[in-house]
Amino acid sequence: MGMINEFDTIAAIATAVSNAGIGIIRISGSEAMEILAKIFEPYNKKVDVYQLENHRIYYGNIKDGEEVVDECIVLIMKGPHSYTKEDVVEIDCHGGVTVVYKVLNLVLKNGARAAEPGEFTKRAFLNGRIDLSQAEAVMDLIDSKNEMARKNSMTQLKGGLSDKIKQLREDIIYQIAFIESALDDPEHYSLDGFPEKLLEENKKWITIAKEMLDSYDNGRIIAEGIRTCIVGKPNAGKSSFLNALLGEERAIVTDIAGTTRDTLEESVTIDGITLNIVDTAGIRDTEDKVESIGVERAKKEIESADLILFLMDTSVQISEEDIEILQRIRDKKKIILLNKSDKATEESGFEQSALKEYISEETPVISISAKYGDGIDNFIIELKNMMFHGRIDVNQEVYITNARHKDALAKTYESLECVQRSIEAGMPEDFFTIDLMNAYEKLGLIIGESVEEDLVNEIFSKFCTGK
Repeated sequence: MGMINEFDTIAAIATAVSNAGIGIIRISGSEAMEILAKIFEPYNKKVDVYQLENHRIYYGNIKDGEEVVDECIVLIMKGPHSYTKEDVVEIDCHGGVTVVYKVLNLVLKNGARAAEPGEFTKRAFLNGRIDLSQAEAVMDLIDSKNEMARKNSMTQLKGGLSDKIKQLREDIIYQIAFIESALDDPEHYSLDGFPEKLLEENKKWITIAKEMLDSYDNGRIIAEGIRTCIVGKPNAGKSSFLNALLGEERAIVTDIAGTTRDTLEESVTIDGITLNIVDTAGIRDTEDKVESIGVERAKKEIESADLILFLMDTSVQISEEDIEILQRIRDKKKIILLNKSDKATEESGFEQSALKEYISEETPVISISAKYGDGIDNFIIELKNMMFHGRIDVNQEVYITNARHKDALAKTYESLECVQRSIEAGMPEDFFTIDLMNAYEKLGLIIGESVEEDLVNEIFSKFCTGK
């Protein structure tokens, strides 16, 4: 954060800067009340600003000398009973851009420093109110794209992940301390039978670390959404299906083959699952140069997608283009959507049994009518079953969503496996402590117990200013 005093009194706009009903300026630090006294005149002029009660709201005017800048309400939160554990003042004024900046500049003129991005939350971390994983949960909460992401962020903010990590570290450090005590004082501490007991404990730790690691894929889906590619031959109904999911006509829908000539990207949340959808050009051989570029892009999108939604036109026979797509997506996670069920007849010649050669038994095959919305509910059920194996309850489980946490857990897991191998190989006990300490330190990185300042600064630099 540069050469600044981390104990300065800081201030920033805590709301979006726009013409709104209200704007909030947040102040934190030892001089917060002193600054407020210089610019705030309570409605009851007999009240001493310095004596304003904690956790109370007061009405009055913000003044620049004798000039009234704005009428406002002021919220007092004296440390340590505040977000930062410092004295915190929030000024709620009218939300016009000019007004909000006028009040902020007045606060800065009277002794505060403009806060760096994430500096309020950084102070909450440095002052011990929250650990690093909880601080990151704050950012995840702000950025949450759906209800499940919000719930998971709140679970982590309340300490769901921290508690697991802290308990695991406590158990590990206890065993390290016992080994070191026994090696230093063998007369009072015996290691007889200890390796066997440690092996059982270590297996439990490995299970816990593995469960948290395994939750990352679901956690990433919750937080970021699923990169989803809609594919099919021209006029199979891809754009109609996209519009059905979006609930609005964002894609051009016509009966002319090859209407979508490029990729179209949209985001839609369905029952808590966010799909980052790419609607691609119909895959076929074409001499149209523009359309051919779209076809090549579609093929590239298939390779990078987490999930393929393959729409097939059941009003006609399966074509060579359909077969080409099936071959291309053979190894991808996919759902087959048999579209135009409202037009499908025995005379159409569509043979669903022909799909068996190209898909596994586990691949969902669903009949839909994108035009009328038929079968969409069945698609949503299959989507949830596929992505979460029918099990997703954020209230009951903490999902790892942060790549930094995943990396630390992976290294923890490796260290614990080394401990297990050392025990099984009959190695001396002091060999155990090296890998146990590595696991302990890697877990500490998650909650900020053993983290370098540069990493802390990098994490908080990603926050918005005012948080």
